[in-house]
Parts: sequence; C-alpha cells; structure tokens
Amino acid sequence: MRSSLSIALVLFLFVAGAVQSQNVKLQSSSDIKVEGTSNIHDWELNAEEKSGSAVLESEEGKIIGLQSLEVTIPAEGLKSGKGGMDKNTYKALNTKKHKNIEFKLEEVKDFQDTGNNLYKVKGIGTLKIAGTSKQIPLDFTMKVINGSSVKITGEKTLNMTDYKVDPPTAMFGTITTGEEVTIKFTTNFSK
Repeated sequence: MRSSLSIALVLFLFVAGAVQSQNVKLQSSSDIKVEGTSNIHDWELNAEEKSGSAVLESEEGKIIGLQSLEVTIPAEGLKSGKGGMDKNTYKALNTKKHKNIEFKLEEVKDFQDTGNNLYKVKGIGTLKIAGTSKQIPLDFTMKVINGSSVKITGEKTLNMTDYKVDPPTAMFGTITTGEEVTIKFTTNFSK
C-alpha cells in the first residue's frame, strides 16, 4: 500500500511539474514592414498577407521558453501603395519563381524573463528570400498577454545582395535603391 502511494505521489509531482507546449497562430493584426532608402526618398513596403505559428513552453502556468517560431509572407503580399514600385520589387524578388519569404527560428540562444510577462529572446533562424536561405541572428522581445496571446517585436537590417537580390531601380536607372533594408515587426499570436 505504501509503495503504490509513493508511486502515485511521484507521478503526481512529475505531471504537475511537466513542461507543456502551447500553440499560437499569427494574427492578421500583425504589422510587418520593410523599410529602405533610395537616391530620392525613403520607401516602405507593408506585408498585407502573412501567416505563421509559434510554440511556447510553459511550466506551472509560467512561460519558460520558445520552442518554435515560423512566419511566411507571400512576396506579392508586400505592398507600397505605388503600383510601379510594387512591380519593380516583385521583379527584383523574382516572385514568378519564388512565391514566399520565409523565416524559421532554428535555435534559442538566450531566453530572459525581464518581469511583467516580458521576455528578451536571442535566437538564430533561417530567412529565405528570393530562393536564397541564410542563417541570421535575431533578437526580439516577447510579451505574454492574458496567458494566451503573445506579441513579438523587433527589427533586423539586411543587405539585399546577400540574398542575390539586385536593389530595384526605376525611371531607366535614374532612381536607385540602397542595398540595405530594415524589417520591422510587431506580430501578434494567439490560439
């Protein structure tokens, strides 16, 4: 009798302290934009279409880690509000052949709880643009809201030529864009 009670107690403690996974999906209210420069003015593209998911790790109701994070943006879902610029962007990204821009978190290097359900995350992920994949470091903040929603915020500057993308030009080459772009994101995930 005593041994079966001990086994039950050990099982209870194991289950009570077990790490649980929580799946959340990217919401349409998320804001992802690409900012860049040209010899005339700065420009911005907004990701009007996007999808993604994340898996949070929790223990005893407290978030203790981020197991996975994936985001996909249809390349032609990037919009500037100017048809000519969008066409040049899609040509540079070769959207006929490469339909999506994809990010997948590969490893979490550091996960810090800074209090008030706010976490600082340092990770390494694979970013695929125009058919070229590169591993990149990515630092971001993660805010847990009401225990079931997550806001992930950050930014990353990239050189387009690293992805074999020639910076777009317009007006017979009189307007040229800079090689560097900054991706800024405020993404919302929930069940």
